[in-house]
Amino acid sequence: MGDAHRIGVVGLGVISRAYLDTLAGPSAVRVTAVADLDASRSAAVAAELPGVRALTVEELLSSPDVDTVLNLTTPGAHAAIALGAIGHGKNVYGEKPLAATLTDAHAVMAAAARAGVGVGCAPDTVLGTGVQTARAAVAAGRIGRPLFASAVMVTAGHERWHPHPDFYYTEGGGPLLDMGPYYLASLIHLLGPVRAVTGASSRLRAERVIGSGPRTGERIPVEVDSHVSGVLEHVGGTLTTITTSFDGVATTASPIEVHGEAGTLAVPDPNRFDGDVRLFGLGDTQWRTLPPSAGYVDGARGVGLLDFVAAGGQRAPRANGELALHVLETMTALLRSSAEGRRIELTTSAQPPAPVPLTAAEEWGGQAAPSPA
Repeated sequence: MGDAHRIGVVGLGVISRAYLDTLAGPSAVRVTAVADLDASRSAAVAAELPGVRALTVEELLSSPDVDTVLNLTTPGAHAAIALGAIGHGKNVYGEKPLAATLTDAHAVMAAAARAGVGVGCAPDTVLGTGVQTARAAVAAGRIGRPLFASAVMVTAGHERWHPHPDFYYTEGGGPLLDMGPYYLASLIHLLGPVRAVTGASSRLRAERVIGSGPRTGERIPVEVDSHVSGVLEHVGGTLTTITTSFDGVATTASPIEVHGEAGTLAVPDPNRFDGDVRLFGLGDTQWRTLPPSAGYVDGARGVGLLDFVAAGGQRAPRANGELALHVLETMTALLRSSAEGRRIELTTSAQPPAPVPLTAAEEWGGQAAPSPA
């Protein structure tokens, strides 16, 4: 235990439970401290975890018993916590997005480079068997040369189930910034970085009605576009059409489809670690489901942090800051393209991380449990 990489967790909301469950198993890491703006929440979580201290946020950021800060705060606080951790010489791994604005994200990456510390960022669902098996199929030439792709996320809106959905419809919210990181990270794994985007978006409802919890029936204003579409131009020439929407009821579209000269690949929901990868080749008469051939088996939130720690400076972590920065610029460029009515070339790039070989749960320290939604 003395050689375990020490993790301090800042932000103890709902998603923290999935991370804590994942980090409880592997001997390579150990959670040493937790912090939250709600001190009673910190105390309650620490009481459940032997050897874990409840600290204030500043105490945790400066603690000598923390090597990496796991940043699970709300997006608006991501940059401040990351910069605080970096300022104390600590690595930081955070939930998506890397920061609420591209300017803040650049500041985080620049500070980390000056300090010589690492930056990692979710989503890590793309490291599971779903996206990684699809990536392996593309790399093996199962569909021939990729020509174009589609990505579709349609939901009627989170206000139907979330008791406090306001932030989904204010600056920094909307369907693209909320769910886009899963799709864009997957597309970069599959097809490489993006060089330019063209976007279009709409906001056809001025209000939303909360559908659950103590505020049921309350109307909230919609301050951002609730439907975003666009075209991504990948460096290799492949084009992806992407749609993310809080305005639809349902869709039969695959979350991601990659179309090549010799076949089409249907990729499962990138917000999950697993799912069926299906192939329809030239001459086939029906879809075939490919067996898992790559990725972390039974992946769970936090496997990206374990990969980050295992990299140990010897290779780029697979859920790395450069990729998260490129994903964020792609999303903000799509929104800016929509607002300005023009094609926008990107200033960042990120190479697809190393593929994940098929890795059993016991090898990475996971538990055979259902993937979180």
